[in-house]
Amino acid sequence: MTQLGLDYSTKWGRGYTARFVRNLYHALFLVPYTRYLSTLDVRGIENISGRGPFIFVANHTSNLDTPLVLSALPAHMRKRTVVAAAMDNFFMDARTAFRTVLVFNAIPIDRHKINRRSSQQALELVEDHWNLLIYPEGGRSPDGQLHEFKGGAAYLAERAKTAVIPTYIHDSGLLQGPKYAKAPQFVDSPRRRRHHASVAFGPALRCEEGENIRRFNARIQGAVVQLGREVSGDPTYDVTRASED
Repeated sequence: MTQLGLDYSTKWGRGYTARFVRNLYHALFLVPYTRYLSTLDVRGIENISGRGPFIFVANHTSNLDTPLVLSALPAHMRKRTVVAAAMDNFFMDARTAFRTVLVFNAIPIDRHKINRRSSQQALELVEDHWNLLIYPEGGRSPDGQLHEFKGGAAYLAERAKTAVIPTYIHDSGLLQGPKYAKAPQFVDSPRRRRHHASVAFGPALRCEEGENIRRFNARIQGAVVQLGREVSGDPTYDVTRASED
């Protein structure tokens, strides 16, 4: 019987066969279709031109956020990216878990509490030169606003001595919102087959000497806020209370 939750094995998703199938699927379908649906605008690509691995820390509005970020990444980087996915949403059913790992190279994360096992797996993958995409709000925004970041990404970056790339995803909630978003303004809006969306990558951040995880996390969060203001043109864009999916 297949073990689920944090016990679901994802190692096979990084094997040769799964990588071949996933890379083919991304190249022939996921990336072209996502770019068609979103007329995707990518900003700050120069910020990820250096040597990784990187931890991409992004705001989270829609279940289409992951395809958007993956489509924005250069192919060589996309092929070496692991996605941190909510254990309780994607790893409690064997078929869903299989699809999530095959398509997105995902690993299960317990978003409700600090879990040493899931943190250790993520850390080992980053140390093995896999990029990591993580949504530190802990789930899709319930109101479309940015919510307080949990400290997991900052912790992993400090432990692995690697760079964080602040990432802002704009208007993904309006892209087929009733199906993929959670906030009422997206769920109640007319379903659009296509809608423009943007992904912006900010300059890399590293934990500075003597800086604790809490302050580093706040600095990462502030960088995403700044990106959000620049891309959205809304100077009031900021962090509100913590959210749960």
